[in-house]
Amino acid sequence: MLRVWMLLFLLWGVAHAQQDLLLRVLLTEASGGSIQLGPHQRNSALGSQDFAGGTLRLTAGPGEVLVDGQSAGPWVEFAPVDGFTFGGRNYRGNLLAVWQAGRVLFINRVWLEDYLLGVVPSEVPASFPDAVLQAQAILARTFALYRLNPQGLYDICASERCQVYLGRSAETPRHTSAVYTTRSLIVSYNQKPITAVYHSDSGGYTAAASEVWGSSVPYLVSRPDPFAQSPTSAWSRTLSPTAIARSLTSLGIQVGTVQTITPLFVSESGRPLRLRVVGSSRSVELDAPQSTRLLRGLGLPSTRVRFDGWQVFGQGNGHGVGMSQWGARGLALQGWDFRQILGYYYPGTFLSSFEVVAGLQDRLYRAGYPSFPALTGWGLNTSTQVQALATRLFTAFGLGLF
Repeated sequence: MLRVWMLLFLLWGVAHAQQDLLLRVLLTEASGGSIQLGPHQRNSALGSQDFAGGTLRLTAGPGEVLVDGQSAGPWVEFAPVDGFTFGGRNYRGNLLAVWQAGRVLFINRVWLEDYLLGVVPSEVPASFPDAVLQAQAILARTFALYRLNPQGLYDICASERCQVYLGRSAETPRHTSAVYTTRSLIVSYNQKPITAVYHSDSGGYTAAASEVWGSSVPYLVSRPDPFAQSPTSAWSRTLSPTAIARSLTSLGIQVGTVQTITPLFVSESGRPLRLRVVGSSRSVELDAPQSTRLLRGLGLPSTRVRFDGWQVFGQGNGHGVGMSQWGARGLALQGWDFRQILGYYYPGTFLSSFEVVAGLQDRLYRAGYPSFPALTGWGLNTSTQVQALATRLFTAFGLGLF
């Protein structure tokens, strides 16, 4: 029954999307939380009703969400006129609370373009040139569409595991202008949204996907990044045998007391492709992804490093793949626009409107949705038409209506 109602939510979002898309952003998962909002409609499996504003306490009950101690069923959505406050931050859109395994998923249902208004300020400072803010808006939009998950309870999270999303509280005029200027634009490859990874500072040379994660991606290649110079570009750390052993243990590797750590091969971008760790019980050689996990597990800002005994000297901040935000800043100061910046960091890709990207249409179609152009032309203005589309959705998922 929960999936049935979630599919109805998805249907509503797609049916009302013209030049936008309704996104479901997981704000947090907890045993409970409070929401502040004005007059609103409250929708749940129990029905719909209008309520006055106030502060509400939501908690996980036995198989249901409780609102101020009263049952609201397995899910409840709050649809205020002008957003809501949750966890000390203001958000656009609606708040959907879903019971799952004794916890409550707090999900912001928000239009994609409104979502971006709270993402771009969280990723790049307002002091950066317009071209960087615009490039970041396009990448954030692309990242969100790549993560679209019609079969799940939500599409994307609000933390660094996905993209940092701080809601309306983070919005600034310059970031908002960048989102509006690039409205609906994404980066595509073979008519699909790219894996739009990005990072803070490459340290002078971006990394290929293969040297960080072990698999090659045609447009995620190593490139010189001469203008990537942040205030913390150069750094050093002192490692300890105990910390290295602990990081190895997290990878399921035991070598006893660590005696030495030495790079055997280094990539074009200056990152270890193979590390040898000599321990009291045995020695191991780590490939590029394992080396990356080991070094990042040690808390190093990046893996563009060189070793001098236990001393590590590094450059940059982040995984190093895709657009370097500080590198993009340098290019923008040289007069590059967002098209040139994106073309440099993602060679062989294209700027597209997300509504005509075949990969996105296919993904939605496999989940039971019609394609965006077809949906836009359907004119779903009556309950009969919406019900007909709902029937198609439930048939596609092999579910009964009730």
